[in-house]
Amino acid sequence: MKSSLLKLPVGVDSFEKIRKDGFYYVDKTTLIEQLLEQWGEVNLFTRPRRFGKTLNMSMLKSFFEIGTDKTLFDQLYIAANKELCEEYMGQYPVIFLSLKGVDGLNFEDAYERLVVQISNLYKNYTYLLEYDKIDPDDRQIFLDLKAGKAEKAQVFQALRTLMRMLQIYHQKKVILLLDEYDVPIAKASSNGYYNQMLDVMKGIMSTALKDNTSLQFSVVTGCLRIVKESVFTGTNNFVTDSIMDSRYNEFFGFTQAEVDQILEDADAGKHAESVKYWYDGYHFGNVD
Repeated sequence: MKSSLLKLPVGVDSFEKIRKDGFYYVDKTTLIEQLLEQWGEVNLFTRPRRFGKTLNMSMLKSFFEIGTDKTLFDQLYIAANKELCEEYMGQYPVIFLSLKGVDGLNFEDAYERLVVQISNLYKNYTYLLEYDKIDPDDRQIFLDLKAGKAEKAQVFQALRTLMRMLQIYHQKKVILLLDEYDVPIAKASSNGYYNQMLDVMKGIMSTALKDNTSLQFSVVTGCLRIVKESVFTGTNNFVTDSIMDSRYNEFFGFTQAEVDQILEDADAGKHAESVKYWYDGYHFGNVD
């Protein structure tokens, strides 16, 4: 295939868009199989920026979410595992929340952006309000969070409340995908409101991830593992995978074999040494 025909998804981090619009895609669906085989109730992946974390989260959402378009996975690795696909594909309510936009020069601005992110998230689930088995108090809290008018205590409980309502509606536990969880705390550290934002993030994550009977499992991504502040303390069955680990290395970024294939598909094999010179340099566990 000539490079002029290679449709590269530059800046596209939606798995559905890449697959539906015919963009070039390096198959990372083995991650689904590995996640289910090496089970963790909370799975934290820390990788540098631009390593495909958000795209992988989008891929997980497309695989597990009820009502998904199963043809998105045609001819990909995971489709060959028919037993696993039968059991898990399209079987769960899924919440996908990215925190990479939660930023600000002061706490008030950053908190307002967080409230907006939660409001936009809730707008995707307004169908829950029509279900007669939803508790009236939860219905009102839902409306307050959707309108961005909730009290801080309700914001702390926002993910847990939504997960509980989804479980009641679907009669199934919920998969939570939390992307760039560390951005609000890192930005707060740079701008002088670290303790205030840490308090908020610990409140949201502890209620969502610890002793939550509505949680099937969660995948969390970020650039940093914030251990000192005990964000994940007490979380049941917690699995972390950083650049020092060796379980999931090939699922983020491109391995040497994948780079070789991309160059071949783009009719650019002659540039392999130049590509290596400019972009080589990461060694995760046992993988380059």
